[in-house]
Amino acid sequence: MLQVTDLRVAYGAVSALAGVSLSVEAGVTTAVLGANGAGKTSLLRAMTGMVRARSGTVTWKGTELTRLPSEEIVRRGVAHVPEGRGVIQDLTVEENLRLGGLWRSDREDRRRALDEMYEFFPPLRERRKRSAYTLSGGERQMLAVGRALMARPELLLLDEPAASLDLGSREELLALLSGFAQSKNSPAMIMVTHHVEEIPQGFTNAMLLAKGKVVAQGTLSDVVTAKMLTKTFGIPLELTSSKGRFAARAS
Repeated sequence: MLQVTDLRVAYGAVSALAGVSLSVEAGVTTAVLGANGAGKTSLLRAMTGMVRARSGTVTWKGTELTRLPSEEIVRRGVAHVPEGRGVIQDLTVEENLRLGGLWRSDREDRRRALDEMYEFFPPLRERRKRSAYTLSGGERQMLAVGRALMARPELLLLDEPAASLDLGSREELLALLSGFAQSKNSPAMIMVTHHVEEIPQGFTNAMLLAKGKVVAQGTLSDVVTAKMLTKTFGIPLELTSSKGRFAARAS
């Protein structure tokens, strides 16, 4: 469904992506790992038109997205949740969610999508009439993800969804994302993170970026190894497993 070929992005003289290629099939979940500055965020931004690639292509279901505006990419089934929990704080939880489905013409389908978001993220149902300003960081991140899902995307891009959350909020969010990733109606997902322990259960594939280049990709179990992590992050790591997720700690 998704094919990224030799994608190159630069900010002035600084290279962010130096020829990245990847492919994602329907329903496949992929974690993109790398240290700060590896090019993870630039990859998602280039895929959704937020930054322009200098060269290379992004093809989605046979259509090249590279030069399309971001709103057209959303209409074609690709949703992006940027880092930073960009919800509209003056609106209620439900108003924020409804915004995500506004471009869909079927009102009944929008109602069903809203019910599904409350099912996926129960804390949002409890707070549906409250201002987004009153939510915790974890709840705002749930809202940002839920709003993106209201568009019923076939591909969901998540940029550091657990960043800056306290431990309790992070665990709650990752548990909900794990359940969603393993549900039968889950879209294909690409999530970027530099913390291995933040990869939700249900993610099957992974890619490691370093200095804008792919250094490893394949199944999660093959990629997330002490050797590969050492190569990417430059520190000795020991691989452990916790609650079905991979976790890394300094050895």
